Amino acid sequence: MIPSGLLGALLTFSHYVLAVQPGSPSPIPAKLRDIQWGKLNFLHTTDTHGWLAGHLQEPSYSADWGDYISLATRMREQAESQGWDLLVIDTGDRVEGNGLYDSSDPKGKYLYDILKQQPIDLLCSGNHELYKQNTSETEFLTNVPNFMDSYIASNIDIIDPNSAKLVPLGPRFKKFTTKKQGYRIMAFGFLFDFIGNYNNTRVQRVEDAVKESWFQEAIHDDEIDLFIVLGHVPVRSEEYQAVHEEIRNARGNIPIQFFGGHFHIRDYARYDTHSSGLASGRFMETIGFLSIDDVKSTAPNFSRRYIDNNLFSFYHHTGLNETNFSTNHGRNVSHMIQHARHALDLDYVHGCAPKTLWVDRTPYPSSDSVYTWLETEVLPQSIRNPLRDGTSALAVVNTGAIRFDIFKGPFTQDSTFIVSPFTSGFKYIKDVPYTTAKRIVALLNGQTKIFTASAQHPHTSYCPLAPPEQCAYQSGNMATKDRQTAYLQRTSQQHGQAIISLEVESDPQYFPGYTTIDDAGDDGDDTIHSSVSFYQVPNVIPTLIHPHSTQVGEEDLDSSEEPSTVDLVYVDFIEPYIALAAKFSGLDVNLPQDSDVYMDGVTLTHLIENWIKKNWKCDEATS
Repeated sequence: MIPSGLLGALLTFSHYVLAVQPGSPSPIPAKLRDIQWGKLNFLHTTDTHGWLAGHLQEPSYSADWGDYISLATRMREQAESQGWDLLVIDTGDRVEGNGLYDSSDPKGKYLYDILKQQPIDLLCSGNHELYKQNTSETEFLTNVPNFMDSYIASNIDIIDPNSAKLVPLGPRFKKFTTKKQGYRIMAFGFLFDFIGNYNNTRVQRVEDAVKESWFQEAIHDDEIDLFIVLGHVPVRSEEYQAVHEEIRNARGNIPIQFFGGHFHIRDYARYDTHSSGLASGRFMETIGFLSIDDVKSTAPNFSRRYIDNNLFSFYHHTGLNETNFSTNHGRNVSHMIQHARHALDLDYVHGCAPKTLWVDRTPYPSSDSVYTWLETEVLPQSIRNPLRDGTSALAVVNTGAIRFDIFKGPFTQDSTFIVSPFTSGFKYIKDVPYTTAKRIVALLNGQTKIFTASAQHPHTSYCPLAPPEQCAYQSGNMATKDRQTAYLQRTSQQHGQAIISLEVESDPQYFPGYTTIDDAGDDGDDTIHSSVSFYQVPNVIPTLIHPHSTQVGEEDLDSSEEPSTVDLVYVDFIEPYIALAAKFSGLDVNLPQDSDVYMDGVTLTHLIENWIKKNWKCDEATS
C-alpha cells in the first residue's frame, strides 16, 4: 500500500493529523436516514475527478479520501462481524477536475498513489481517462497494475506503449467468490459508446461487446449467483439496456446489480424485480451505499442510500465517533493528501471572489451566474489577437468547459483547476458574416438532437457541450418517465430558463442540499436537506467583442453597432460541432483546415486565472 519509507514517516504523525484536510469546514449536524444492511453490501464512488481532498469550502462534502478509507474499513469490519460481505466499487473519471491531479507535472503525480490506498474491489475507466494519449497510457501502466484483476475493461483496448500491440486495457471480466456469504459473482466493466478517445485506444460499442464469444461464455456460466455490471455509463441508457437484455435472455431472473456514472447525478433505477442500477453523484460529494438481501432468494431486497461525504454522516452510519472512527491508515492517507497539496501550492491565493458565482443554481443570464460573469467580464477583457485588433470577434465557449461554482472568498491555485481544468485553447474562422455566426450559435443551442445524434460528432451521444448533469435533466435520465414528470411538474420559466426544483419542501430546520427522486422514491439521501433549485443553461454562450483601436488616441468603435463580419472564435474542443453547425448554416468552410489558432498558448483556464489576478483583489470583506 503506502511505500515503506513514507509509511514510517507518516506513522510519526498518525496521532496528531486530523483525518480531514486542514482548514476544511466541520460538517453541520443534520437529520439523517439510516442505511439498511443486507447480506451483500456495496460502497460506490464515481466521477471523483481528482477531488480526493474533499470540498474545502462546503461542510456537507468535507471528508477526504483518507476518511473514505476509514469508512470502508469500519463498514467492512461491521459487515464481516455479522457474516455479511461488503464490496467497494468505482466507476471512473478519476482524473481532470481538481488541482490535486491537474496542477502536477506530470499530471497525476500524487493522485495515483493516494487513490490506490483504498482497497477497491472493482473499478473501470471513464471517458476522461481516454481523451489523451498520456492519460490513457498512465492508466494502463500505473492504475491498472495498482488494482490488477479488479480493474475491468470489457470494451476498451489500448496500444501497449512497450509492445505497440493493441491489447485489452484490463481484464474483460472477473469471476470471484465473496469472503463471508460465498456468493459466486461475475463482474463486467464498460464505458459508454464513446468515440472522443485519442487514437491509441479503442472503445467497442457495448451493443457489440455483449455479442462477443467471451461475454456469451461468461454469462452462460452456471456457477454464478449474481452479475455485477459496473461502468462509466448512465444507469438509464441504451448501453445498459443492451447488457441487461443479453443477460436476461441467457439467465432468466438471476440478480444483476449495475453501477453507473458519467452524468454527475445521484440516481437509482429499477430494471425489474431482480436488478437495479446505482449512480453516486460526482466530485466526492456522494458515497453511494447499496445492499441486497438476499441474493439467492426468489425476491431479493435492494436498498440504496446516498451518503453525504462528511464525518458527521460517517460517524452516524458506523456508530462510531471522533475518538474511534479514523484508522491509522486513513489518517496517514489524509496526511499524504496534505503533503501533495502543499507540494503543489494549491492554497496559493490568486485573488478573492467578491461573491459566489453559480453554474446552475441561479438563472442564466443573471448577476450571480458564472456564465454571465464569463460572458460580460472575462471574455470581453481577455479575448485578444493583436493581428486581428481591427476586427470584431464572436467568442463561443461551451458551458461544459466550466465545471464548478466559484465561492465568495479566496480563489486559489486549486480553484483554478476546479472551475476549468481543461487544456483547450482558442481557434477561429476569420471574416464570418455576423448573421451567419449568430445562426451557428443558435444551432448549437437549439438543435440538441442533431448535435448529439450525428455520426460526425467525436465525443459522446450524451450532451457533450453542456455540463453532464444538464444532459440528465434534458434526456429524462433523472428517473423513470412517470417520476420525471413529477420531478419537473413545478418547472417554471424565468429569464427563459427552466427551473428544475429538487422536490422537497423547504424547512428552516434543514440546510440546502441534494433531495433526490429516483425509482425507489424520495428518501434516498442520507441527509434530509431543504430543496435546491437548479436551472438549465444553454450549450454555449456567445460574447461579441468589439475591436480595439489600432492607432494611439483613436477611440474604439461604437459598441452599439453590429459588425458586418466577425472572427468566429471558439474553444477548440467544440470545433467538430462548430463544423456541423457551419454546414447547416450555409457557411462554406472545411474544418480544421480553414481555422487557425487565435491566441497561441492560451487556454481557457489560463485566461480565467489571469483575469482574476488582475481584477479580484483581496481585502477584509472577501478574504
